[in-house]
Amino acid sequence: MTIGRQASAAGIEIVVRVAMVEGQRAIDVLNQLLVQLVLPGDHIHVGRVSPRQRVVIVLPQILKDAENALPALAREVLAALLEQLRELDQRIRQYDCKIRELAQHSVLSQRLMKIGSMTATALAASMDDPRVFKSARNYAASLGLTPQQHSSGGETCLGQITKLGDRYLRTLLVHGARAYLRIVDNKTDAKSAWVRRFKERRHVNVAAVARAAKHARIAWAMLAKGTEYRLAGVEETAA
Repeated sequence: MTIGRQASAAGIEIVVRVAMVEGQRAIDVLNQLLVQLVLPGDHIHVGRVSPRQRVVIVLPQILKDAENALPALAREVLAALLEQLRELDQRIRQYDCKIRELAQHSVLSQRLMKIGSMTATALAASMDDPRVFKSARNYAASLGLTPQQHSSGGETCLGQITKLGDRYLRTLLVHGARAYLRIVDNKTDAKSAWVRRFKERRHVNVAAVARAAKHARIAWAMLAKGTEYRLAGVEETAA
């Protein structure tokens, strides 16, 4: 890797890492608000919405209602938390735009966009030469996404994943897999059918890690062989 390429990869890594940290901070603030939202907001009907939408819709109404039983100090603290969440959301949107911009200027990132712009950009920046890994499975193992093996009574048992290698790449892949699992029931392609069958047999966390490992193997196959994403062909190559 040249000095220029190293500097570019380091810059991309910093942007992605900071975006991940800000995302986790936003989740922490959101959880704090959700815990405090159960009493005065129960009478406000907002229909079936996500937890984040509930905070965004309900909390401002609670804070504006001077007649409710919310103490002044609690009102002040909740207003500060809500403002903090809005600021974090704004910064996260800016980082997302920057990451998408970086991805648009990277041929390698463009090939991997099916697994998300942030993950695609981070993987492309970190994998200078995919051929240093002997296989797709070898690459997934380098990220700590393969289970530990234990022998007992002549039988090989699989344990927890090793969690070796780059933690932030592994986290991106697992988070992406979790997001996919939330929508997989609405899809009808072969990949989704495989994931649904696996999720029915195993715990959702196990299914998420398995899918993350699969995405890592697919990414390696695409970058190592210079191919585009094709559902059947790429998954078979990365198996």
